[in-house]
Amino acid sequence: MISTRIAHRSIAVLLTAVIALPVGTGTAWADDPVPASGPGETELVPGVPPGPYQPWQIDTPDQALVPKVYTPTAEEDRVEPRDAAAGTYALVEYVPIGDAVAKVSCSKQTGPYQRGVERWLKLKVDGRQSAADCKAIKAFQKKQGIKPAIGFAGPVTWARMQFLAAEKNPNAARKCPVRSYRVACVDLDRQLTWVQKGKKVVFGPVPMRSGRTGHVTRGGWHKIYWKHKNHWSTLYNSPMPYAQFFDGGIAFHAVYGSIYTTTGSWGCVNLRLSDARKLWNVLKKGDRVYVWGHRPGN
Repeated sequence: MISTRIAHRSIAVLLTAVIALPVGTGTAWADDPVPASGPGETELVPGVPPGPYQPWQIDTPDQALVPKVYTPTAEEDRVEPRDAAAGTYALVEYVPIGDAVAKVSCSKQTGPYQRGVERWLKLKVDGRQSAADCKAIKAFQKKQGIKPAIGFAGPVTWARMQFLAAEKNPNAARKCPVRSYRVACVDLDRQLTWVQKGKKVVFGPVPMRSGRTGHVTRGGWHKIYWKHKNHWSTLYNSPMPYAQFFDGGIAFHAVYGSIYTTTGSWGCVNLRLSDARKLWNVLKKGDRVYVWGHRPGN
């Protein structure tokens, strides 16, 4: 299913040679790290033109209805889902359409994650873009391989900072309950997931994409009730590799596209293929899942 908004914006980026678009005024967000939904966010587009291995305009393949549960045969489980094409999960930032068209070297626009990015970089936290902010954000983006590195405080830059801050100890705030058994922790606030047994992290953390407004990933305790390595969404006619269902039609599964889009999934916890494959080998049927928080923008 193609997201019409993103597809149209992406097409606009490709037509830079013949179309001149004005640069919009950035919005200073009052809260951090969750931006409010509004006109400013709808004007964000991928900062580089879509390519064959970066299908950002492709919407999430999800399963919103409870799937038909059966026991896959050994022959079926021997088939591994196809690998993602090189570059599929590239860190491509979403930027104002005016910046993308003009191909600016340093954005003057205030990003939706301005305060959070300023705080992480130990800059003056005022929620307004400055030349110093742009320079520091741009340096971070270059170091992390985020493109385009134009200093815009967008969702990909923020997501990368959340991952780096949580990498060594994702449960430092103790929001995921510590149990003697395995618990898959789904942090909607930071868009991260990991698995812990006791206080030991046995998987992750890894970045993820959870449900959008109206299709949120439901909070609280859940349980892995079905694993289907080569699941296919009957609703969206799309693959859901390494699907592990834990709440009706909601599952952990890989997507063959960016997980850093400005809109969320249809409820599932979307992962990069390599992460979903590793998680498949960590979780077992009956393992517990704990979900909390709110996706930024929801």
